[in-house]
Amino acid sequence: MSVTKEDVKKVARLSRIAVPEDQLEQLAADLTGIMGWIEQLNEVDVEGVEPMTSVVATDLPMREDVVSDGGISDQILANAPRTEDGFFVVPKAVE
Repeated sequence: MSVTKEDVKKVARLSRIAVPEDQLEQLAADLTGIMGWIEQLNEVDVEGVEPMTSVVATDLPMREDVVSDGGISDQILANAPRTEDGFFVVPKAVE
């Protein structure tokens, strides 16, 4: 897969990243190289390979899964600059 300067411009615009015109060619080449590595990884046969979260097999300590409300809402709300009826009050973000 080959990434063009136009692809880089489009991704930069969608990401809202300002990319100088003189760096577009180098970024296109870098991204093409990255896509090449991804294509190479897709060729690896992983049939029957178990997914791993770590290279060291460890068992995590487990605790009983008990649902609770915490019972400390008053302490938590005490840190808020403004509360109302047991809830945080925040400025409106969407018009």
